[in-house]
Amino acid sequence: MATHREANNPSFAYVEPAAWPKDVPKVDEVGTTSAPLKSIAFFLGQFCKDYNDDFMLCKSEDRNPEHCLKEGRRVTRCAQDLIKRMNEKCQKEWDAHWQCLEMNNQELFACRKQERPLNKCVLDQLQLAKKIPGAPAGKPQIFEQEKQVYGRLQK
Repeated sequence: MATHREANNPSFAYVEPAAWPKDVPKVDEVGTTSAPLKSIAFFLGQFCKDYNDDFMLCKSEDRNPEHCLKEGRRVTRCAQDLIKRMNEKCQKEWDAHWQCLEMNNQELFACRKQERPLNKCVLDQLQLAKKIPGAPAGKPQIFEQEKQVYGRLQK
């Protein structure tokens, strides 16, 4: 039987036990688990769009993992930068949202109450607005709707 595993706090760094080869430039790991990353996934995509696009273009040119190490490190540094800014500007709201995700099987619909203050804080402090790609134009985004179709308790 599986038990609940505590999520890593984004303020602690992950330490890789295996050493990198000498010819590969070092970059620290992002250091977060899936819940904090899922919580800011849309902001991360917007914040690091140029680096992500460069990395994906590089991967489409050559599938060899060593070919795109430089671009991958840029994506990692960008993610680290956003995590640092989130901890400085919106830590309370971010912690509440990702901890809700952690306790609710990472279902976004179960954490809309915690998501709204996070979205507002990120917009006010970091000027990043949450936009879901492919959402219908002219209609409110799913996280902006007051009455959800899906909730934790179905009626």
